[in-house]
Amino acid sequence: MKPVVRFAPSPTGALHIGSVRTALFNYLFARKNSGTFLLRIEDTDLKRSEDVYTQQIYDSLSWLDLKYDEQVVKQSSRTSRYKTVINQLLESGLAYRCFSSEEELSKMREDEGLFLYPRTWRDRSKEDIDKRLENKDPFTIRLKIPLDGVLEFVDLIYGKIKTNYSELDDFIIARSDGSPTYNFTVVVDDHDMQISHVIRGEDHIANTPKQLLIYSALKWSTPEFAHLPMILGHDGKRLSKRHGAKGVPAYRESGYLPYTLINYLSLLGWNPGNHDEVFDLEYLIKNFSLEKVNKKAAIFDNKKLDWISGQHIKTQESKELLGLINSIEPAWGQGKVFDEDYLIRVITELKPRAKTIRDLIDQSQYFFSDPLEYNASALEKCWDESSSGILKSFYDKKLIDLDWSEPLIDEAVNTFVNDENINKGKIIQLLRVSFTGSLTGPSITELMIILGRDVCLRRINNILDKV
Repeated sequence: MKPVVRFAPSPTGALHIGSVRTALFNYLFARKNSGTFLLRIEDTDLKRSEDVYTQQIYDSLSWLDLKYDEQVVKQSSRTSRYKTVINQLLESGLAYRCFSSEEELSKMREDEGLFLYPRTWRDRSKEDIDKRLENKDPFTIRLKIPLDGVLEFVDLIYGKIKTNYSELDDFIIARSDGSPTYNFTVVVDDHDMQISHVIRGEDHIANTPKQLLIYSALKWSTPEFAHLPMILGHDGKRLSKRHGAKGVPAYRESGYLPYTLINYLSLLGWNPGNHDEVFDLEYLIKNFSLEKVNKKAAIFDNKKLDWISGQHIKTQESKELLGLINSIEPAWGQGKVFDEDYLIRVITELKPRAKTIRDLIDQSQYFFSDPLEYNASALEKCWDESSSGILKSFYDKKLIDLDWSEPLIDEAVNTFVNDENINKGKIIQLLRVSFTGSLTGPSITELMIILGRDVCLRRINNILDKV
């Protein structure tokens, strides 16, 4: 049978990076096995769910190229279905109404030290229940689970997992306001969507026995379960914003490529079995398997993410990067008109040192406008009482009448340092800070060729006037 899997986020905030890892592993498993990847929006929390976040989920999956199959399922549109199944359980005697108030339960916990529901209403008479219903007393609906024995299932990653029934209580499947609980809706949805494999985070392992009990009560076949290892921050705690993790829109705005996130997230809990660390979605589809998913928690490392991002930037075609820059910064070039060839040359020079699209934007300013100020630490490192004279001499003797070409620029620098008996690094630093305002950037010859003769001469005059 070809697998059917689902990704089921809640639209209560920007799509978290950990949720994307779950979506990715479901997608890869489906595509590797010629299966189906479905999307379900779990929006039953009406107070916190917002349409803007639902749209962000769609946009994020589209940007990451994780294409889902068939129509999206929304839990908010399935209320009548949940009520039908709950009534079915009530009529079969496998669920019952519980009229214990929260105050009563809290008092039992305090006075008797009870942490599990004592099944007060499990076997109450029909007369007792009818009387409460006549009074319109509020009630929850609980599942009647076995009192003795062991529930066992095999997780595709963690292996055999056992739970004693004595560790569980008759848990609530519908609240006093009539709304169904998470564990109940998940089972009904997964059954109706014909989900064959539930692939989700390790934090859901505790929910699985409850869900299996609901499957059993309804006499439905159960899917296979695979729980992915947690993603932790550098301090070993659950990944959060304080570790630098952001929602997908923030990574997109920061200039990360979609395949950078896909590449990096795949390595959080999955091992390709070789030394490959930089790859694309097609590679992942071909090589993915649940057998290669680790049991050990993964550590989110921003430095590793940036390294992988830099590798993808470096190998990306400059023309494609130009389109991505324009999608983030339409006014790139500060409103001035530069032809496409010039912009592509700028990108080609900067991309070996860039980590993100945003880096390309931020590092490129000196290609579009003269420096308004000069980095203080750069001046302190390269500028002394002789610097103005050296730079002016190079300008007068070598540049003013130079035919602007790469070989002649190299020759001019080499003959000048030999004639003047100065260190080559000295003149290169002076030129670089004149052109860029700092000591970073591409090779000085490439920089001068891209900027052009007039711009270079003007910027040398500028720094001689200002410093």
